[in-house]
Amino acid sequence: MSSTVVNGGISFWYADDGLPPVREPLPGDTSADVVIVGGGYTGLWTAYYLKKAAPFLRVVVLEQKFCGYGASGRNGGWLYNGIAGRDRYARLHGREAAVRLQQAMNDTVDEVIAVAEAEGIDADLHKGGVLEVATTPAQLARLKSFHAAEAAFGEKDRELYGARETVERIRVAGAVGSTWTPHGARLHPVKLLKGLAAAAEALGVVIHESTPVTEIKPKHAVTPYGTVRAPYVLRCTEGFTASLKGQRRTWLPMNSSMIATEPLSEEQWAQIGWDGRETLGDMAHAYMYAQRTADGRIALGGRGVPYRFGSRTDNDGRTQDATIAALREILVQFFPSLAGIGIAHAWSGVLGVPRDWCATVTLDRSTGLGWAGGYVGSGVATTNLAARTLRDLVQQDSGQGGRTDLTELPWVGHRVRKWEPEPFRWVGVQGMYAVYRAADRRERTTHSAESSRLARLADRVAGRH
Repeated sequence: MSSTVVNGGISFWYADDGLPPVREPLPGDTSADVVIVGGGYTGLWTAYYLKKAAPFLRVVVLEQKFCGYGASGRNGGWLYNGIAGRDRYARLHGREAAVRLQQAMNDTVDEVIAVAEAEGIDADLHKGGVLEVATTPAQLARLKSFHAAEAAFGEKDRELYGARETVERIRVAGAVGSTWTPHGARLHPVKLLKGLAAAAEALGVVIHESTPVTEIKPKHAVTPYGTVRAPYVLRCTEGFTASLKGQRRTWLPMNSSMIATEPLSEEQWAQIGWDGRETLGDMAHAYMYAQRTADGRIALGGRGVPYRFGSRTDNDGRTQDATIAALREILVQFFPSLAGIGIAHAWSGVLGVPRDWCATVTLDRSTGLGWAGGYVGSGVATTNLAARTLRDLVQQDSGQGGRTDLTELPWVGHRVRKWEPEPFRWVGVQGMYAVYRAADRRERTTHSAESSRLARLADRVAGRH
């Protein structure tokens, strides 16, 4: 690994755009109509939409570090229509309910783009869609099955490509097919985050940073600096949920890591293609995700060390050298012409994973406690839909509104059991991803069109099916 790699420092996105201005911590006990715990996308979108709908509301956001310190400032910049748990919701509530959820996600991509334009947020948005490629026979079989499933959930504008059509879009080495949806865009996560925070404050939302919430209870958000009392307390903490009192096993903080290359030359881009600037993924079990950044780099991510014992999270995004090397290997496997490219930055972050891998939105009307999250890495768009749903649930409960299409979606009010205690969850998650990687290796060497039985076993153990 080159010594010039910046490792940690939150993320490349902050290195590129700079840290946000410092906001004051909570000055003492206070009250509000709604207090939101967590200053990431979910919390800020919720505050924004609540104030838009009801400007008279006193909305306070409490953030333990600074807005966007967590996944919102570290993700891959995929604004797309994927949502965790859709297939399970189809089994629980019927296919039509899941189709409505998927359509809401399709529309959410355009909603985020529209708000960014209306608020003057320049987030390097480019709606090039999402291209997911297959590079082995087993991946191709999964890709065709995935494509058919998406079409069955109403995505009639999705396209399936063979090897030649795939290469015409992006020259991924060994690609044998791909599927493309228009419901996706590349963006700069931190630019969106900063713009959203500024838009919320302009509406009158009060944001306190450096204010860790140590306990959430009905009508109270408790911090070292004082308590905020409010009829509604909304938990929007995603991968950091385990740090709250009583929430250690609620959502597992799964680790994901990224690298960003040095800027590519025009000649290098000519060799690769990627003129459509689609976000790029694959059909491996331990999958990768990538984008072509506005300044001509490739930002690529995947699993490194998937989970830390005791649901611990990192401080500044520092990543193990072995993980950086593994991500660089994926980059070169996809684009052999980049064998000599430099890696400018590496970082990690955590995402929230419920025990059944289903994203959820809930408001407990008996206590005023609400929460949204468990996005399993698909949160850039899902946070927006979750926030609009929380807004509608609060308005419905307070008598300012009634049922809406969003409050009737099948993920609303979904409950799930907690994760196993340690050391069982650490052993389980480490073992699960070891099996997924072994399954990918086996599929590359056997060239079988059937998915590895190892991966199916890991899916069952994980509770993903």
